[in-house]
Amino acid sequence: MSNEWIWFLFALTNFALMTAAYKLFGKTGLIVWIATGTVLANIQVLKLVELFGLTATLGNITFGSIFLATDTLSEKYGLKVARRSVFIGFFTLLSALIIMQFAVWFQPAEGDEAHDALAFLFAFNFQDFSFLRVALASLTAYLISQLLDVHLFQKIRQRFPGQRRLYIRNIGSTAVSQLVDSLIFVPIAFLGVLETPILIDIILTTYLIKLIVALIDTPFVYAMTRIKPIDL
Repeated sequence: MSNEWIWFLFALTNFALMTAAYKLFGKTGLIVWIATGTVLANIQVLKLVELFGLTATLGNITFGSIFLATDTLSEKYGLKVARRSVFIGFFTLLSALIIMQFAVWFQPAEGDEAHDALAFLFAFNFQDFSFLRVALASLTAYLISQLLDVHLFQKIRQRFPGQRRLYIRNIGSTAVSQLVDSLIFVPIAFLGVLETPILIDIILTTYLIKLIVALIDTPFVYAMTRIKPIDL
């Protein structure tokens, strides 16, 4: 199966699982998804894949699903709840980075096979600041772009109210905030490491994929605004 088909199935799976989380657990399910997605997306981003003839990082789908979750929260529960979920996601990501530092500091037992993989994914190397830069870029880009998204969603809602115009709010706020995310993340993480033309290519290709994700998730935001969560 080609990467493109896997990518498409991966997108549908992410959005279907998030919809199920909302159906089963309501707004709590979406907040948990945001917290989990911030960690998973920042692990996936370390893997490079070829998609549609472009070299891209994974993580764009799971990260994109976070924007879908905050847009749904903003639509159904208001700005305060959506903004709070952004801070919860930020705190979860920061906590995971700190906790995993302690995990990799432990000396592995003889015969251990997991330490090297965990150290590669999570350990801060104070002689090589590349991981620190990526972590800082992720935290900064996440917080700014997500807060922009929830506020912009409400601004667009005032201009384009009504259920039929929900797609304008969803795609419009996500398109702008995802561009800001790319413009923040890539320079902080890679400026001085990669040549400027390569940085521009990464920004453009990553943003293009994020726009495709925003288009795919639009039917799901309509579905979730109509769902009545189960009171478990």
